[in-house]
Amino acid sequence: MPARLSFWVAGQKSCKMAMMKISRLTLVRLIAGFLAISAFAGQKAPAASLNLVVVREANGKPVRNAEIVLHPVDAKGKQRQEGLELKTHEDGKAGVNGLAYGKWRIQVIAPGFKTYGQDYDINQPNHEITIKLQKPSEQYSIYK
Repeated sequence: MPARLSFWVAGQKSCKMAMMKISRLTLVRLIAGFLAISAFAGQKAPAASLNLVVVREANGKPVRNAEIVLHPVDAKGKQRQEGLELKTHEDGKAGVNGLAYGKWRIQVIAPGFKTYGQDYDINQPNHEITIKLQKPSEQYSIYK
């Protein structure tokens, strides 16, 4: 076999061996990545249970049929588009399970009361929040 040909064949063999090492390493990395992803896929993100009670500030009586709107809030304090809507029962209570941890904007709207809005950090499995609604203040007009 000529010297050039034997050098070329030897180069081919070392190239094949290098490719096999690279493919084994790639295969090992793929398997490790797949195992890591499958381990995390089985875990659920932490979720909370939120119980709200809406009462009148003046006498503490429950406010029924108050609309409660929940929106997630991003790190910059901006309200995200998605959200939830709840209505209070006759006892002024409403609740939701499976709420993702993080900052949530809670707004309460009820006829005859000021609209309430506050951001809350949901970071525990159970939260109980009491919201006291105020009567609207007197409005002033130049036409009186």
